[in-house]
Amino acid sequence: MALQGLKRSPAADCVTLAETALSRLRGKADPFTEATFRSALAHTYAKAGRRGEAVAEVKRTHELMAVPHPPEEIPFWVLAWGPPAGTVYARLGEVFNTLDDPANAAGQYAHAAASRPDGTYARVNALNTTAEARMHLKQGHIEAACDAWRRSLDLMAGVHSARTRKAVTEMRQELAVFRDRGVRQATDLDARAGALLASVGRA
Repeated sequence: MALQGLKRSPAADCVTLAETALSRLRGKADPFTEATFRSALAHTYAKAGRRGEAVAEVKRTHELMAVPHPPEEIPFWVLAWGPPAGTVYARLGEVFNTLDDPANAAGQYAHAAASRPDGTYARVNALNTTAEARMHLKQGHIEAACDAWRRSLDLMAGVHSARTRKAVTEMRQELAVFRDRGVRQATDLDARAGALLASVGRA
C-alpha cells in the first residue's frame, strides 16, 4: 500500500504506512523479508524529502542482505516478485534516483539485474538495465550508458511488452543528440533499437 500510494498520495502518508508495516514485521521474519520492507520504507523517506533517514534505511537494508539465511525461511509472498535480492536492489535504485544520486542508483540497478536469472526475468532485467543506463547518462558517462543500453537490448530479444517498447522509444530519444553528433555507439544502438521496434510491430 505504501509503494502504490507513492503514485497518488502524499509521501508523508506513505511513510506512515511503511513504518507501521515494518513495526509489525520486526523480529518475526527472515532478513531478506525485513530488507524488502526496509527498502520500501527507504523509498517513502526519499519521496518525503527525508534524505538522512532514507540513507540510514538503505544501510540497514544492505546489512540485512548480507546475513546468511536458509532460502526456505523466505515467505512465498515475498518470492512472488522474483528473487528477493533483485526486488530489494531495484527498490534501492529508485531510492537513490529519487535522492538525485545517479552513481549509487546505477550500481543498485546493476545489482538488481545481476541477482536474477536472465532467461526467466528478461523483461524486468531489461528494464533495470535501462534504468542503469539512464543513471550513467545523467553523469555524462555516454560510453557506460551505451554499454548498459546494449545489454538491455540483448535482454529484450523475444520480449513483447508495452513497458520495454516504451523504454526503447525513450532510449532512442535520449540517444538522438549523440547520434546527431556522429557518436558511433549511439548510431549503432539507435539502429538496433529501430530494428527491434520494427520487429515487434510486425509480431
